[in-house]
Amino acid sequence: MDKKSKTVILGSCFSDGIGSRLKDAGYDVCINPFGTLFNPASIATSMERLANPVPFTSWDCVPMGAGAGKICSFYHHTSFARVQESDFLENANSRLMEAAAYFREAGTVIVTLGTSFVWKHLDEGRIVSNCLKRPGYEFSHERLSLDEVKSCLKRMLAAAPGKEFIFTVSPIRHLWKGAHSNQISKATLLLAAESLLEENPGVQYFPAYEIVLDDLRDYSWYASDRVHPSPAAIDIVWERFRTEVLDESQH
Repeated sequence: MDKKSKTVILGSCFSDGIGSRLKDAGYDVCINPFGTLFNPASIATSMERLANPVPFTSWDCVPMGAGAGKICSFYHHTSFARVQESDFLENANSRLMEAAAYFREAGTVIVTLGTSFVWKHLDEGRIVSNCLKRPGYEFSHERLSLDEVKSCLKRMLAAAPGKEFIFTVSPIRHLWKGAHSNQISKATLLLAAESLLEENPGVQYFPAYEIVLDDLRDYSWYASDRVHPSPAAIDIVWERFRTEVLDESQH
């Protein structure tokens, strides 16, 4: 990829860190137009929405829980939430149409996969991007199988034919169900990505997870929560990404 190419970045909050560094380096990027997305099913659904930008309506509006007093949707990060439904819809649809127009022109899509665990709304029977602080009994917590993750990745490719794809797995640790579950989750993502690459030689993989977990190794490279990589760790991953992926002949 080079500076002449528009780039859409979707995925976990690790993608925000790399995306901001791309923007600072002068690249034309659109970062998480629905907010942070963690699981491959939600990323695939969001990409399909960018390819076919059907506006959000009152049917998509969901009151947040925990006394938040705001309206959001199961497609969005809570940063999109607004007190008034009309304000939420105006902002969400404005961002959707802007990002969809950008997506049509984009030459590159970077996807950062965070976890293969998903939250499924029981009444609606669908995977949500965010639980919106609503009661836990409204959802089931499940791990997607290897075949299900791979199916999501194929949906992404189908939604953006002809675009360059770069997949990566986030080094951010998801410890809600413990360290072992996090490792199984990451392994599922890695195996699905590897299988996709074997079938689609033009698709690229960048080893962000491996750099932090194997090259840097210890907790000094993590923030104080021992979950998110530190700024210094992200800088090292960025330097590897810059030298291995970017076309610096355009600089």
